Amino acid sequence: MSLVLTFLGKGGTGRSTIAIAAAKQLASQGQRVLFMSQDPSPALNLLIGANLKPEPQELAPNLQAMQLQTTVLLERSWEELKRQEAQYLRTPFFKAVYGQELGILPGMDSALALNAIREHENSGQYDAIVFDGTGDLATLRMLGMPEILSWYIRRFRQVFAESDLGKTLSPFLQPIASAVLNVNWSGDLFSQPAANQMNSLLDQGKAAVADPNRVAAFLVTTDDPGAIATARYLWGSAQQVGVTVGGVIHNQFRGNDVTAEFGPLPVSRIPICPSSDWQPILNALPDFSQAAQAPRPIAIRVAERCVALFLPGFDKKQVKLTQYGPEVTIEAGDQRRNILLPPELSGKQVTGAKFQDGYLIISF
Repeated sequence: MSLVLTFLGKGGTGRSTIAIAAAKQLASQGQRVLFMSQDPSPALNLLIGANLKPEPQELAPNLQAMQLQTTVLLERSWEELKRQEAQYLRTPFFKAVYGQELGILPGMDSALALNAIREHENSGQYDAIVFDGTGDLATLRMLGMPEILSWYIRRFRQVFAESDLGKTLSPFLQPIASAVLNVNWSGDLFSQPAANQMNSLLDQGKAAVADPNRVAAFLVTTDDPGAIATARYLWGSAQQVGVTVGGVIHNQFRGNDVTAEFGPLPVSRIPICPSSDWQPILNALPDFSQAAQAPRPIAIRVAERCVALFLPGFDKKQVKLTQYGPEVTIEAGDQRRNILLPPELSGKQVTGAKFQDGYLIISF
């Protein structure tokens, strides 16, 4: 399995430069690296010194790179959708629509980029994938997509099954679905092969994001107060989607120590150097394999009947805790997280919550 590495920070802090340097460093250590960029502008080609294509191309020993193009990814995904449709539907209806005709809707870029990461990670060809995304909430929401989609499936499945409408329609849905689907259908609509395949993919995605040895982010900042504040905000927001932040990269270091702003994360200081000289940057980069040593986003302590969420950058006035349904919902910044509790705590009411050393500790 590959380590998927990405970088978060305010625009103009040098995220792409750091991402390229990280890819070069990992490749120089003998790892098979794929650098993937979501930046469609020609500026990236000038920075990396090559005209990137939508397919991986070799830049140096152990290092390949590609530039994600949404139109190309959309066409490929559409063909896969039609293949799946033909497998599960008796009379496919997407076959008359071609990927080359489709326009790009908001959000498609993130979903298609995440799928591309998944495909290359599953290929077994790479030890590390360095993803140069937008580096903001859009990147975090992309990484949190498996968790969010799985919540929609399990929540609406339960709501539908328990509703009068669901109980009334179920006897009629079975024969209709059997006539439409190319499978023998009985029982729960959400337990059919297509649904099971989707649930399996989402479970794999959630497991990867929750494992810092497989997915990790690093903050990039400069001395600029706005960049520091943005990095702190994205640090807390990353915890909301379950992404481990492994450290801080202080780019263009001029002597201002930002360690106090980001404790307990380690801070790596990148000196100002000519754009053509990568070696000083490579020498100053952290050991990305140590991301697992950073505080984990969530810890569920069944014996203590509590859940601890690491939410740096937020205070108790910025965090909202609700329990409308069977899960606990945490709202911090512009992110929401639904916590699926283990059986020992599921259905228990929250009895208290407090902030302690950057952690929101919820008691049951």
